[in-house]
Amino acid sequence: MVARLLLVILLLGALIGGLAFFKYSQIQAEIAMFSQPPPAPTVRVVTVETTNWQPTLNSVGSIEAIQGVNVNNEVAGQVRAIEFESGAIVQRGQVLARLADDVDRAELEGLEAAERLAQIKVERNRALLKDRAVAQGDFDEISAQLDQARALVKSKRATIEKKTIRAPFDGQLGIRLINLGQFLPEGSPIVALQNLDPVYVDYALPERHLARLSTGQTVQVRIAADPERIFEGVIEAISPGIDRGTRNVRIRARLENPDLALRPGMFARVATLLPVEQEVLTLPREAITFNTYGDTVFVVREEGDQTLAERRQIVSGDVRDDQIAILSGLSVGERVVRSGQVKLSQNQAVRILDDEDAEGASE
Repeated sequence: MVARLLLVILLLGALIGGLAFFKYSQIQAEIAMFSQPPPAPTVRVVTVETTNWQPTLNSVGSIEAIQGVNVNNEVAGQVRAIEFESGAIVQRGQVLARLADDVDRAELEGLEAAERLAQIKVERNRALLKDRAVAQGDFDEISAQLDQARALVKSKRATIEKKTIRAPFDGQLGIRLINLGQFLPEGSPIVALQNLDPVYVDYALPERHLARLSTGQTVQVRIAADPERIFEGVIEAISPGIDRGTRNVRIRARLENPDLALRPGMFARVATLLPVEQEVLTLPREAITFNTYGDTVFVVREEGDQTLAERRQIVSGDVRDDQIAILSGLSVGERVVRSGQVKLSQNQAVRILDDEDAEGASE
């Protein structure tokens, strides 16, 4: 009985000892695993390079039509015909609307009859004047009556012609503002007409830049409707005076607009290109971390057999597309972390992901 009890105790002791040893080994393995340094994070880098940038003078302005009017009528009348559609492209001289002219044409017939009668009187009296059968003064009076009749006919024809409203220049029409049968007083707006190719951009720059401006200078324009597109033009006119309120000089540039992407009234960002190019250091925007304490980047450097990422503060400048000018803090040829900097800390070891690794990871 005692022997059997000792045997059970020995078996239990062996079992407990085995479990304790197994748990101890497992804990030691986990400790060893967590005590190992984590693998270095992978990053992509870019090399700081020099780029020739053309300096610019930046401003904002508005797009203006090279010609733009509200077409109106010179004489009063009732709308008899409308011969255009809203938004249509028209040519100079194209008929847009006609006003009723029946009364004017009837009056014209009477005036033409009076002109013919005056012509007959002049011809008859001219023959009598040769024979001295009529006084010179009477002949002059009859001749003046003929001139007056001709002037009245010419005036009435001009009035009738003005009752046919035509496009004063090539362009695109706006929204129709009249209706058939409507009576139009003189000067009533009929439709807006804009010549959209080319167009102007009007903007202003501080007076200190006046000496750097000249006609023919290239400008680049961006609009909110198509922010990725750059429209190029040239300065056509510079105001001879300075605005007393703002001390700015007004500038007008001309832009080609064959696809009519630029419309009058659009807000425009204007960059006036200066003739002298400057050499600057540049980095992609994504390589820079922006915050209220200053802009920073992670510079990659080799130390022994390790590659470390060092945080460095920089001063950034102008922006061109995705590139930013670096004014100080970096040198040509230094490597900067382009992506993956969010997971980095000061002097942390990193593994650089080259293009082949990036392609494999993307696949």
